[in-house]
Amino acid sequence: MGLITGLLTLPLAPARGVVWLAQIIQEEAGQMSQLDEPAILAALQQLEAARETGDFTEEEIEEAENELVDQMMTLRGVGGQESYGQFQ
Repeated sequence: MGLITGLLTLPLAPARGVVWLAQIIQEEAGQMSQLDEPAILAALQQLEAARETGDFTEEEIEEAENELVDQMMTLRGVGGQESYGQFQ
């Protein structure tokens, strides 16, 4: 990307960041069948680093974290099974 193009598209930088984050989440979700819990924890750490640098809004990071936590719960086999203390 050239200097002029970069300057003209600068107002679109937040949108490009959201698209990048969505692509990362999609890639992670696509690889979940091959990944294990430590990989999900690493992705959560990357999101925490993104939070500290301020690259994304809090809402975007929370959405990504929720998806990763849901994936971890699915991996552990507890997704969608809310028993509230009842034995199954």
